[in-house]
Amino acid sequence: KKAKGDPKAGQEEESHTCCGCRFPLLFALLQLALGTSVTVLGFLMAGISSSLLVRDTPYWAGIIVCLVSLVGFLMLCISYQPDEKTCGQFTVKLMYFLLSALGLVACVLAVAFATHHYLQMTKFTCDTVLESCQCKLDTVDPLGRTFTYQDAVDCGSLTSMLNLYLLLQMALNLVAALVCLLTCFVMWKHRYQVFYVGVRFHPLTAAAEGQKQQV
Repeated sequence: KKAKGDPKAGQEEESHTCCGCRFPLLFALLQLALGTSVTVLGFLMAGISSSLLVRDTPYWAGIIVCLVSLVGFLMLCISYQPDEKTCGQFTVKLMYFLLSALGLVACVLAVAFATHHYLQMTKFTCDTVLESCQCKLDTVDPLGRTFTYQDAVDCGSLTSMLNLYLLLQMALNLVAALVCLLTCFVMWKHRYQVFYVGVRFHPLTAAAEGQKQQV
């Protein structure tokens, strides 16, 4: 074990922190905050109109990111073990890596769906018909597709609010995707050996130092 006043131990500890937080904790906190925001915003969008599709209310992406953050917090509870006892921590770290990749895919899909819907709404021409908002891309074409938003008293307020929510979803999911990508990059780069909590053992280092002292 390293002494408490060993400067090398302090440098090693600082190399695994950012702004005073260990990297798993920092990533998990960001994922939890972003996932919660995306989930809440998705349910708010679903409350605007009952006819909105699931892909247009990406609370599912937020739930996935929240689950990823819980695995990150679980990884913090596992102390570093010697190489012959790493089955549990390897499983959790591999799960965290794979779920972060899944969260990345989900957030990218959410950004794509929100962007597509937002670009469509910028070209809509909408009218209020019997407590519903009916929108068309081309008012001249009688066979053009009509998009109907139920439970809408005022088309103007619905479209403006929905546009704002879509922009927020694009921004939040984009940031969440970047956080998940960075998590995967750091985990892959250090081969699951950088992150640890609790007491870390250095049997090989201690043995080498003991041999040097004997010589």
